Amino acid sequence: MRIPEQQPTPVVSVRPVVLPAPARGTDLQVRVTAPLSGSGLPIVVFAHGFGANMDMYAPLVERWAAHGFAVLQPTHLDSRTLAVGPDDPRYPEIWRIRVADLVQVLDSLDTIEAVVPGLAGRLDHDRIAVAGHSWGGQTASMLLGARVLDADGTPGEDMSDPRVKAGVLLATTGTGGADLTPFAADHFPFMSPTFAQMTTPTLVVAGDQDKSHLSVRGPDWFTDPYFLSPGPKSLLVVSGGEHSLGGIPGYDVTETTDESPERVTLVQRVTTAYLRSALIPGDLSWSQVEPGTMGRIESR
Repeated sequence: MRIPEQQPTPVVSVRPVVLPAPARGTDLQVRVTAPLSGSGLPIVVFAHGFGANMDMYAPLVERWAAHGFAVLQPTHLDSRTLAVGPDDPRYPEIWRIRVADLVQVLDSLDTIEAVVPGLAGRLDHDRIAVAGHSWGGQTASMLLGARVLDADGTPGEDMSDPRVKAGVLLATTGTGGADLTPFAADHFPFMSPTFAQMTTPTLVVAGDQDKSHLSVRGPDWFTDPYFLSPGPKSLLVVSGGEHSLGGIPGYDVTETTDESPERVTLVQRVTTAYLRSALIPGDLSWSQVEPGTMGRIESR
C-alpha cells in the first residue's frame, strides 16, 4: 500500500453545538472536529449509520481533521441516544429528516463558526463535501443527486445541494425492488434509490465481504452507487472488508465484525487522499494512491 499523506496536525473537538430545529421536534446536536491551526479549511459533513451518533467514527473524523478538514457530525433522530422508535410519528420520515439535518448544518455554518472557540473565519464555505456510512451513505447521496423512487418507479424529489462539491459513500446500500429481502421491502420503502442523477464527483467504498440481511444480492450490492451513476466517480473495494470496513465506526465498537487496523488505515488514507484532491486545488494525492493487496481502485 502506497498512499501519500501530509504531516498530521493536532485537532480539537467541540460538542454539542446545538442548532434549534422546532419543526424537527428535537434540536439538532452537532460535533465539530477541526485542526487547531490553519485557515480556509474545507468542510466535510458526515452522516452516521443507523443508531450511531455524533461521537462515533473517530478513526475517520480525526484523520480527516488532522489533514486539514473541518468535520461536522450531526446526530440524526434514529440515534440510540435519542430513543425515537417506530411509535413516534416522525419515524416514517426519518430518512427525509436525515437529509434535512445535513442541509441545516450547511445553512448554519456561520452560527457554527461563531459558537466554536477559535473557529471563526477559518472555514471555506465554497469547498464542501458530504460523507456517510451505511444509512448515512444514503443520506449523503441525496445531496449528491441520488433520489428515492416512488411506488410507480418515478424518481422522487431532487434533494441535491449545489454547495456540495464532492462525496464519500461508505458501505452504502444499492438498488431496491427485487434486490431487497421481503423484510426490507416491507419496512424500508425509502430503500429504493436511483443513482442516475447523482452527478457530483464521489468516492464509493465497499467491502468485498459485505453481505447484508437487507438484500438478496451479495457484496456487489454496495457498488451500485458507483456503477449506476454518471461520472466522475471512483470506487475502492476493500479486500476482506465487511460492513464496518475493518472498524471505521469507532475504536473497539461492538458492531465491528471484521476488526482490522490495516483495513481501517487503508480507508483512512484513501478517503483522505480523495477529499484532498477533490477540495484542494492542485493537490495530487489521489493520483498517487496505490492500495496494493489491501484493495482495488477504479475510476471513470
